[in-house]
Amino acid sequence: MHPPRPEDLAVELSEEDARGVERVVQRLRRARRVLAVTGAGMSADSGVPTYRGVGGLYRSDRPTPHGFSIEEVLSAPMFDAHPDVTWSYLKEIERACRGARPNRGHEVLAEMDDYFDSVWILTQNVDGLHQAAGSRNVIDVHGGLHALRCTRCDFRTRVDHYEGLDDPPRCPTCEAVLRPDVVLFGESLDPDKIRLLQIQLTKGFDLVFSIGTSSLFDYIVAPLRFAQAAGKPTVEINPDFTAMSDLVDVKIRARAAVALDRIWADHLAWWPHT
Repeated sequence: MHPPRPEDLAVELSEEDARGVERVVQRLRRARRVLAVTGAGMSADSGVPTYRGVGGLYRSDRPTPHGFSIEEVLSAPMFDAHPDVTWSYLKEIERACRGARPNRGHEVLAEMDDYFDSVWILTQNVDGLHQAAGSRNVIDVHGGLHALRCTRCDFRTRVDHYEGLDDPPRCPTCEAVLRPDVVLFGESLDPDKIRLLQIQLTKGFDLVFSIGTSSLFDYIVAPLRFAQAAGKPTVEINPDFTAMSDLVDVKIRARAAVALDRIWADHLAWWPHT
């Protein structure tokens, strides 16, 4: 999976999106703390399926081969009752992500670390691409595919891929079923990660991005609401229309990598130290 080349990113902005980029750059010039809330669309240019989007790996209106919805097969009750079924789909997701590399959008967010006082990323993605790009402050609220833990004892490990794992894989210490350290449907989010997010929201952000997320969950929308209540600008980068599209200050309908590359290039053209 190869991210788009720089020359592929240069010609895809509409006039309306170009005006949006200009507005974002103006706001970035006054920002010291930046938050990016990212979803599956963030990794689309890395070749990772958006799952629910057009051409995604799964669709909510179409059952899986087992006859269940994707929410059911990737749920805590299914994992408890039939871990082999859940693992079969976890493996399919991992295969779809395997070999993916950070795209220009991930790189831009990582580069921002050196230009602002603080850049935080709240991501729904479990692919680890923000960390691979070098971003320092990542709250992966849904966990990561490559961290495995035992369902009974304290055993933990990291794997590069799922190739060769049993169905389901077993703990080498106690023989209990292993699982990836991700949040399944019906499970609670990691309270430590939510606490960290709340601490950062309390400190405030000068600009909040929503990038490639359908904004279906309250904890994904909350940062935008916090920023709006504080009179801070909000930006949505998403080709699709979402529940937040009419509420943000700037809506850019381009792909994440395209929009972020242009925003950052224009920002650096103004930056006094470059």
